[in-house]
Amino acid sequence: MSSLDVDQVADLIREVADRLIVPRFRALADGDVREKAKGDVVTVADIEVEHEIGRALSGLVPGVPVLGEEAAAADGTLTARVLTADRYWLLDPLDGTSNFVAGDADIGTMLALVDGGRTVASWIWQPIHQVMYVAEAGSGAFRDGGRIVVPPTRPWVPQRAIGYTRTSFFDRRTAARIVAASAGLGGVTPGPRAACITYPRLATRAADFALFGRLHPWDHAPGALLVAETGGAARRFDGGAYRADEEGMGLLIAADADHWSAIAETLGIGDLPAS
Repeated sequence: MSSLDVDQVADLIREVADRLIVPRFRALADGDVREKAKGDVVTVADIEVEHEIGRALSGLVPGVPVLGEEAAAADGTLTARVLTADRYWLLDPLDGTSNFVAGDADIGTMLALVDGGRTVASWIWQPIHQVMYVAEAGSGAFRDGGRIVVPPTRPWVPQRAIGYTRTSFFDRRTAARIVAASAGLGGVTPGPRAACITYPRLATRAADFALFGRLHPWDHAPGALLVAETGGAARRFDGGAYRADEEGMGLLIAADADHWSAIAETLGIGDLPAS
């Protein structure tokens, strides 16, 4: 990591996103949006941001492949091939595309550097909110350059818990079980429709936990490191630590790692499938 300037990467993300995303916010033209899969949209901003950041990263760290969400969508074999590399970038050029199309400010550009299966650095830029989150493995997490300081561990009280459960990618029976188990918790909702918002809320303890179904690596690697560096934990339903090179279903993130097991027990996670 000593050879990588995290501030330089942050500046790159900020500049590209602010030039290609921000001017189009609530100003998308006819033809700027298309459906890439049923119920899943992509915009010209997604494509252009991925291309520019990917090209710049290839120049910044030659020989390290960049796996972007849109390239992965276009080539069904790309994700599996890149995830076998020793070192690679994971890029979500415009997280929360549906929010972007709807004129919702909860969007972001997310990037992670993975080395030996371990996420070593990550960036989350929220271009409309103008907030940057950066994390380095073993060195902490930062919001706009200032270290994120979290309060001491407090007892787990389910009735006071604030959490997000995204069940749309589970089968109907599993989704129903999660919803039923969440009923006794304090304030549980589907949460923001963007990981670039959810993970920072966990890292700053604005929420206690989040549960996801689908595990696209560009959605979770950046935020999982941010949360880990603020004392949280992202684990599969069987308790195994999240890894960017493992796909499948089922991820529970606790803002406070000491509460992960209690949250999992409350939600009945141990009995749910972790494929």
